[in-house]
Amino acid sequence: MASGKHSKAGKTALVENLLEGSGLHLDATQKVTLNGTATTVGAILTQLQSFVNNRNAVVAAQAAARDAVAAERAQAPALDVVIDAFEAFVRFTFGEKASILSAFGLAPHKVPAPKTAEEKAVATAKRNATRAARGTTSDKQKQTVKGNVTATLVVTPTTPATPAPAEAPAASASPAASGNGNGNAR
Repeated sequence: MASGKHSKAGKTALVENLLEGSGLHLDATQKVTLNGTATTVGAILTQLQSFVNNRNAVVAAQAAARDAVAAERAQAPALDVVIDAFEAFVRFTFGEKASILSAFGLAPHKVPAPKTAEEKAVATAKRNATRAARGTTSDKQKQTVKGNVTATLVVTPTTPATPAPAEAPAASASPAASGNGNGNAR
């Protein structure tokens, strides 16, 4: 930590020095006026010692918290395996019975909604585009590339549509035949 006067460690060191110097050179019964309040040096030293005690308690608590976090991190992988295995055991034992699973704080697995033909076609198009965009590359390079498809699916109706009206006959005169190509005769 920094040891400047305004850092926590620096202020604690300052207060400890003030306490030490006061014990050597001041009388605890000496009357003093600080910030407009009359008090004794002994009362001030008690407050200063309280500051040091609080700071030391905080430093000890932080060290204990660091140790607890380190212990949790060290044990977490093994405990995660046990937790996952026990959850799987409970699910296997009781199946999808919601009333029993809720006693364990678990919910039955959701059944995915069936995909429509359109959704399957879009997924296939995206999958093929991704494979084409990735090409033959290393595993790490493959993960950085994604296919980009604008999925538009055209569905043809199963009933015949009404016949379209007959087109009007085209004009017999073409613009090129009239002379200069812009439609104006000379």
